[in-house]
Amino acid sequence: MAGKAAKSVVKAIGEYQYPWREKLTKYKDELSKGVWGYWELGAWKPLGISARRRARLRKEVLLAGEDWPYDPERKEMRTKRKGHKCDRISAEKRAHTAELMKSMPQKLLDYKKRKWEKKMKEEDAKAAKP
Repeated sequence: MAGKAAKSVVKAIGEYQYPWREKLTKYKDELSKGVWGYWELGAWKPLGISARRRARLRKEVLLAGEDWPYDPERKEMRTKRKGHKCDRISAEKRAHTAELMKSMPQKLLDYKKRKWEKKMKEEDAKAAKP
């Protein structure tokens, strides 16, 4: 008989040890304002619940199998590798130079044609003056 009473007391204490549903309803507005705090009328206001208690509440909710919608969205991972900027820029310059060198013969022909046309115009202008 004493064993049953002790078990019921332990069960009652275990269920009520950390009442996360009540805490979740109590702090729902605070949790939706952000993780660390929020700006209000130009002043920074910390949350009404401490970070330790917030983390404990989050852990209890997740262990119970519920979802926790109050976490901020995660940024996507950086794909750019670290390194020296000069190395990266020089590699980009080399690639750009290689692309320009492919079009170089056509550019030279266009340049020679423009110079020749300019020379012909000048000769025609000289010939038309006298």
